[in-house]
Amino acid sequence: MVISPSEPRHDPIRLEVLRQLFTAIAEEMGATLRRAAFSPNIKERRDYSCAVFHPTGIPVAMGDHMPVHLGAMPMSVQAALAAHGSLDSGDVIILNDPFEGGTHLPDLTLVSPVHFPDSGDLLGYVAARAHHSDVGGMSPGSMPLSREIFQEGLRIPPIHLKRRGTPVPEVYTLLMANVRTPQERAGDLDAQIGALHTGSRRLIEMATARGTASVLSGMEDLLEYADRLLARGIERIPDGSYGAIDHIEDDGAGSDPLPIRVALEVKGSSLRVDFTGSAGQTPGGVNAVSAITSSATRYVLRCVVEALLEVALPAGGGRLQGVDLTLPRGSIVNAEPPAGVAAGNVETSQRITDVLLLAFQQALPDIMPALSQGTMNNLTAGGVDPRSGRAFTYYETAGGGMGAGPDGPGLSAVHVHMSNTLNTPIEALEHAYPFRVRQYGIRRESGGRGLHRGGEGLVRTLEFLAPANVTLLSERRRSGPAGVRGGEAGTPGENLLTRGSEISHLPSKVTFDARNGDLLTIRSPGGGGWGDPEAQRSRTSQASPGPLEPIPAEPQE
Repeated sequence: MVISPSEPRHDPIRLEVLRQLFTAIAEEMGATLRRAAFSPNIKERRDYSCAVFHPTGIPVAMGDHMPVHLGAMPMSVQAALAAHGSLDSGDVIILNDPFEGGTHLPDLTLVSPVHFPDSGDLLGYVAARAHHSDVGGMSPGSMPLSREIFQEGLRIPPIHLKRRGTPVPEVYTLLMANVRTPQERAGDLDAQIGALHTGSRRLIEMATARGTASVLSGMEDLLEYADRLLARGIERIPDGSYGAIDHIEDDGAGSDPLPIRVALEVKGSSLRVDFTGSAGQTPGGVNAVSAITSSATRYVLRCVVEALLEVALPAGGGRLQGVDLTLPRGSIVNAEPPAGVAAGNVETSQRITDVLLLAFQQALPDIMPALSQGTMNNLTAGGVDPRSGRAFTYYETAGGGMGAGPDGPGLSAVHVHMSNTLNTPIEALEHAYPFRVRQYGIRRESGGRGLHRGGEGLVRTLEFLAPANVTLLSERRRSGPAGVRGGEAGTPGENLLTRGSEISHLPSKVTFDARNGDLLTIRSPGGGGWGDPEAQRSRTSQASPGPLEPIPAEPQE
């Protein structure tokens, strides 16, 4: 059945059907990417994101993928359009430049337009972003302890990877000449292109079945609906000013600690989010570009509004009308070239999330959770695999404790907030890399005590079966994630290196050369507790029947 644009535009059933259809396209794009990818980081860990965009470049639907990717992808699409204007059918733009719509260099984003075949009408854009396990740079995995962006890998402005469906061979040649694992990179890029084909095909099928006018008006209606929900959610936040500060513990280059400060001003349906007072950009690579800070803000707002309204926003989140975001230039939350940004995407994004949650805790103390682990525990390693004689590059993040909330304890050993990946299964990890997993489990008693306890972290020990260059980028190693409303903080994380009989405590950010037989242990932080733990003890003692009284013997006759 074709729905004409004259039918009621805000019919709730029609809106929900369209919403599910657009979301299904993004999800199927992700499934295509996952199944076709070469690298364990994409195939097993699902470190990717896919989305569908309005012809103006505003997100309409996003898969249930990586929040740090999804909130930043609109800037990638806008950068592609700004660089090239209108795109022809079959064009594919590639970019990773953090200062032109990217996040950090390993995240390669592909963008393609979707035109209806008969009329040539632009239906929108599809985009796929994936974290590639190497894009060059000073250390394997392209997540180094950098001092400038040029040390982190190949920087790609928005350029054509394909023109009207034909690959641009010079671009492929340039890319493959600058990475340590070209076969894996080519396979993952092909998988991303396959995801774009899937999204284009499904969007065209949708327009064929329902009419191009209905699809385009449906996109607009969903954006308006998301804007209305966001405005209504902000209206439920008490008017006032709220502020918070948290810190990046160090930048890996000698600077510590680095404050991130936010001030919220709520008035009616408008919200001002001001990061003035945050640290200036720093020599180490923990700087976040504006796309990262915008992404974290979009994520937290969506969580808050959905909790207040008890209804899910459309996956695109709308235009963020009524939200004024102030980001001081040249700061740790809005870095400028040539700042290093490798860890800004993974670590600073989590701290930006945390400081926003701390501010909203003041406005909405009854619904806001405690802080979660606040780090992605990034591990990269690379060398030569003795089994094949070929180079390998490995990248992984580790889950930890989720902060407890008013409704119950936090989850244990999961990725939280800006990360939504999985851990690489032991079998896949040992098959793909010269490692042996010696230990993998929940880090007991690491969650903060409270009326509701914070989630537990995890512990993982890898044995290196070949020499490798290793880099760790982590946070929350000095103090654990804060509890709320009397809840205790979670246990800080730890990084340990065992070499023979000697055990060394490693810094939160470090590069070293691992030897054959070395053991690397990561103990991730637990989440913060929610509520006074004494209330839990009191509740438990009241619920317990206590010791049984002896039953008196019946009197003898």
